[in-house]
Amino acid sequence: MKKATTFSIILTTLFYLLCGCMGYAAFGNNAPGNLLTGFGFYNPFWLIDIANVAIVVHLVGAYQVLSQPIFAFVEKKAAQAWPDSPFINKDYKLSISSSRLYNINLFRLFWRTLFVCFTTTIAMLIPFFNDIVGIIGALQFWPLTVYFPIQMYIVQKKIPQWSVKWICVQTMSVGCLLVSLAAAVGSISGVMLDLKVYKPFKTMY
Repeated sequence: MKKATTFSIILTTLFYLLCGCMGYAAFGNNAPGNLLTGFGFYNPFWLIDIANVAIVVHLVGAYQVLSQPIFAFVEKKAAQAWPDSPFINKDYKLSISSSRLYNINLFRLFWRTLFVCFTTTIAMLIPFFNDIVGIIGALQFWPLTVYFPIQMYIVQKKIPQWSVKWICVQTMSVGCLLVSLAAAVGSISGVMLDLKVYKPFKTMY
């Protein structure tokens, strides 16, 4: 698992650095957010289709993983608030095939469907995807990817304060914090520029 994680992080980092650095080196501030369609042409069409399918597969999986804690939290609170409600707590058996029965909870079905519709509508209302993702990424990168793992590493390895290793990891943490702040500022600036020409439900390239 450790080898797989290390390999995936190195590969992902290399890929993003190549896209970001080469795009900026070639086009500067005019580098498009969408490298495939941002230049105004859509050929070869099969390459665009493959990329879109890959994005859908990636986001569907990520959406499920990130949404499950929200689903669990709301459903737990609802069950605690209304323990006698059959709408919230009762499961119904649904036979889709002769060999298997599925448990259907009406509240779970209704609430999760409503949540997906709501988030999809919000996503369609906000066409400047890159800048929003940039803000979210900047806000979560330093605390979740850098700060907390470093603090856990320091505690686990019992690294003494102000030792060389402690100073090195803390310096790296501060450096990543500055990168996150710069990314957040850039993304917020991009959103403000996008809002000047914003039209709901219209894709922006």
